[in-house]
Amino acid sequence: MSRLRLSSTPVAIILVTQAGFLLFLYAQHSGIVPRSVEKSDQVHVHVLILSSWRSGSSFVGQLFSQHPNVFYLMEPAWHVWTVMNQNSAKVLQMAVRDLVRSVFKCDMSVFDAYMPWKRNRNLSDLFRWAASRALCTTPACEFFQRTNITSERFCGTLCGKQPFSKAEEACRSYSHVVLKEVRFFDLKVLYPLLADPSLNLKIIHLVRDPRAVAKSREQSVEGLARDNEIIVGSRVDDGQYKALREICKSHVQIYETATQRPPLFLKDRYLLLRFEDLVRDPLVEIAAMYKFADLSLTQDLENWIYNITHGQGIGGKNEAFQITSRDAVNVSQAWRNVFSFQKVQRVQEICRDALNIFHYQVINSEIEQRNLSLDLVLPHQRTQFSWASSNKS
Repeated sequence: MSRLRLSSTPVAIILVTQAGFLLFLYAQHSGIVPRSVEKSDQVHVHVLILSSWRSGSSFVGQLFSQHPNVFYLMEPAWHVWTVMNQNSAKVLQMAVRDLVRSVFKCDMSVFDAYMPWKRNRNLSDLFRWAASRALCTTPACEFFQRTNITSERFCGTLCGKQPFSKAEEACRSYSHVVLKEVRFFDLKVLYPLLADPSLNLKIIHLVRDPRAVAKSREQSVEGLARDNEIIVGSRVDDGQYKALREICKSHVQIYETATQRPPLFLKDRYLLLRFEDLVRDPLVEIAAMYKFADLSLTQDLENWIYNITHGQGIGGKNEAFQITSRDAVNVSQAWRNVFSFQKVQRVQEICRDALNIFHYQVINSEIEQRNLSLDLVLPHQRTQFSWASSNKS
């Protein structure tokens, strides 16, 4: 029961962020915010990569991070969940949304509430900051040029002591702001951002075969323990599978919300991406993503993408949260060789709706599981949307 009790600090943070957001909307609609400010913000394109843990989202994030026109941050809401970890995921979604909105607007003062003990902050105080090429290159850091493909390891060594203010300066110098988040479980929470005329928000919804996700999560049990507790709402036995059940359910709900009579402001702002499609035909899928985000694929990026998807092996336990050169197709199939059929059956039971709606073939025996010539990724066409305004009730 103690997990459901709200302490005064988290309550204060939620109230402050919510009040600020409501004041902004009031000011905007009452004409207090100058129209010139709104127009200057409209030059930005804002992209939210919406996914879950161990679904290939870090890889997709890097596909955007390495683009020279993109300011990228990886999971800024990690700070919310770390400071307010006594609350449930549902309670925290609004605070996460308001932080994401501020970051899209390049207002990094939003992190003050989550780092109150740090007076002289550096870039390294941001979660996984070195995964952002924009924070490793000018104007954030002088060691690398803006067009460089950067390495998280080298950037972490050379740029970590740069002042935190460089993040906002860098953000404002880019045409695209892209965030990768795994801490949203309801698309409707994002409706205020999608309807906000000062944002140009597009959502890439990344999903992966739940059986592959479950196997990958086994490599990261300790690293995911706190997040599992927040998702489930308490510390429980078998937290990994209970969290996976909630994750699968949320993916289905997000997809259905986006495709079944969605509001008009979602038109042309939602793209579903399966990780397996991406690794099988990366350039085609990346070109589609870039087109959706109003970006162009450069030759340097094309070369980097080839190298990162045609490495050796599938990555070890120590690389669970790292982007390294791997054989991407084999990574997507690895679970079929190493996951027990008993565990596969359990995942299929708790994630059956997700398997069906995202077109993954259910298997009925270990023989089918080990037979890699049997394709479990079924054909999936781009969704035909039925907009709410075009249907009369």
